[in-house]
Amino acid sequence: MPVGAIEDLGRKVTNAVADFGDFSVFCGRVFGFLFRGWFRWKNIRLLFPQFYEIGVKSVPVVMIVGAFIGMVMTVETYAQFKSIGQEARLGSVIALSVVKQIGPVMAAMMLGGRVGGALTAELGTMNVTEQLDALRVMGSDPISYLVVPRFLACVLLTPLLTVYSDMLGIGGGWLIGVVTDHIPNGIYWENTVNGVEIWQVMEGILKSVLFGGAIGLVSCYKGFTCGSGASGVGRACTEAFVQAFLAIIVINFVFAQVAREIYVALYGTASVFG
Repeated sequence: MPVGAIEDLGRKVTNAVADFGDFSVFCGRVFGFLFRGWFRWKNIRLLFPQFYEIGVKSVPVVMIVGAFIGMVMTVETYAQFKSIGQEARLGSVIALSVVKQIGPVMAAMMLGGRVGGALTAELGTMNVTEQLDALRVMGSDPISYLVVPRFLACVLLTPLLTVYSDMLGIGGGWLIGVVTDHIPNGIYWENTVNGVEIWQVMEGILKSVLFGGAIGLVSCYKGFTCGSGASGVGRACTEAFVQAFLAIIVINFVFAQVAREIYVALYGTASVFG
């Protein structure tokens, strides 16, 4: 390998390690403000605009994606289940897949694209136009004033949007399975209810909390550290989405492994699809 290539590789590795260290310090400061009495009314009221921007404005895209995921899954799997005479059990498979894996991951993906990009662009623009420096001059820490409310809004609202996505995914599966493919309604819902445990529902909700935290931290960090000019903000938005996407995938894998071990320790057997 040429010396120049080795130097370039070493430079990239060093920059990646340094960037991860800066990100760790950034996360430490965010959690530091959370545990140092941030929850006062003057701070809590900063959450409400973020609830609207992150939560309310994300409802349409989550609604559409959740419903169509359930419908597509039913369309793709109905023929296989019918070929073995088990089409009545389709509801349990759709519901379990949605609440445990597809619903949380797809909702987080949509939020990572819509919310993550918006947070990065907003904070990146403030960074480029030196508004963050102005806050520091006025004695306000921009992490406490800007990052913590956005991070908390992502953490609190991602599980709610995930539940909403799960409900619409199950409803979309019912629409195709019962209304279009004529699976008996009572049997469909009976198998759906019996096929999903509280454990699977809570597993999906808990991992969505981690997804929301990852989206908030990565997006805000990229906004705070973006390069100068419009091109710097654009690159930061792209990097924020890619890194949030990778974080979601990694967290999903690690959480699935940990959840399976906990389930086996508690109940003595691996959960379905676990």
